Amino acid sequence: MNKLAIAVAAAITLTETAFAQAPPAPAPATSGVASSTQAEILRAIPQATSLATFYQHNVYDAANLDAKIGQIKDAILDKDGKIGAFIIGVGDYIGVDQKDRNTTVASPFVDEKNVAVPFKSIQVVQKYGMRWLTMSASKDALRQAPGYRYDKNTASWVPV
Repeated sequence: MNKLAIAVAAAITLTETAFAQAPPAPAPATSGVASSTQAEILRAIPQATSLATFYQHNVYDAANLDAKIGQIKDAILDKDGKIGAFIIGVGDYIGVDQKDRNTTVASPFVDEKNVAVPFKSIQVVQKYGMRWLTMSASKDALRQAPGYRYDKNTASWVPV
């Protein structure tokens, strides 16, 4: 999954309202010949925007910010190019007690299930001066959801 593409798609989706409110950027000067293949380039970042990078960010239970429920693995774009869903990896470390769960463990030691959640279910909250991604679900609820795996041959997420 291309991190840059996910970050760009997320930023476009989250700033769509800001773009609609901002005055259009002046067209760049050309030699008088308009090209239909010329890319639109912003000369400045619109004001009411914020950076949105979701890939590999942890997601926490909205009712308990100390309860990590998973990590964003991918963003699924709809036909309009907007983020329609996230794939969240929900897992447990095998053989590691609760106090050690924040340590990095190689993937053979992780029992993980990938689930799809709607984009609108992820909320951003402030805690300790940082942004935290939350959703109103528990890890147990996500474990009960249908699982998906990434199929490299079709470049898509398919049901397990």
